[in-house]
Amino acid sequence: MNPNRDPGELADPAVQLGEVLRIAAFDDAGQGGNPAGVWIGAALPPAAEMQRLAHAVGFSETAFAAREGEGWRVRYFSPESEVPFCGHATIALGAALARAEGDGRFALQLNAAAITVEGRCEGERVQAALQSPPTRSRPAPPELAERALALFGYTREDLDPRIPPALAHGGADHLVLALNSRAALAAMAYDLEEGRAFMLGHGLVTVVLAWAEHAQLFHTRNPFASGGVYEDAATGAGTAALAGYLRDLGWPHGGAIDVIQGEDMGMRSRLKAEFGDAPGGSIRVSGTARMMPLC
Repeated sequence: MNPNRDPGELADPAVQLGEVLRIAAFDDAGQGGNPAGVWIGAALPPAAEMQRLAHAVGFSETAFAAREGEGWRVRYFSPESEVPFCGHATIALGAALARAEGDGRFALQLNAAAITVEGRCEGERVQAALQSPPTRSRPAPPELAERALALFGYTREDLDPRIPPALAHGGADHLVLALNSRAALAAMAYDLEEGRAFMLGHGLVTVVLAWAEHAQLFHTRNPFASGGVYEDAATGAGTAALAGYLRDLGWPHGGAIDVIQGEDMGMRSRLKAEFGDAPGGSIRVSGTARMMPLC
């Protein structure tokens, strides 16, 4: 952030306070990506109003941000509920803040964690990176994994035995199911209401379905029925959780993995997760973002 700029002055006059911006996060060479709403204002609206706006925008998440001290207070809402952390909406927020404030790193206070997001403008696109909340993982209970497999039409034979089912956290809770073929990933299908009941009943924000093309390249899909969304095109929180689990598992990640998501939706997205070997450490998730038309 430019320290010489008046707090009420915006670097980009197209970014208006209180206006819901529409930004595609984690796009792939200017195409695809996951649309997020971003609202920046002097103070956060009441929760009911944020929920109403998120429902009206209709994207899987909308981020709401207001300046608080030296940083920003941030909350995230899906069309149907508040979520504790959303990666792609954070990347979109980083893009909006870079356009409004100038390139920099911005401190964000979430409901239950303090993180940062960086943004650097490159024409109409923005390079952005977030540092996730702390991560953790543990084996998924066998009965939970069996219920998830049945929900999505899989059996144990569809799993990659190198990456057992796990509960993983990277700011939000996810179930990770690693599949043994790209064809199995492409075949994912489920009933939205059944999926919603399953995720809400087990405290899951999404299910991360993943296939390893090789040790450092993953293809993923993220059903988000808990938020009323069949599938997300790019999921930074899910990618952080997956990366943290792979680190805990001793996977030969070499310090980073690339993730391709949204391809089966026709919204191909690219994410990069970078991380060390320290258990519980934050994950750096990066990509690009672009502004979308307002109508």
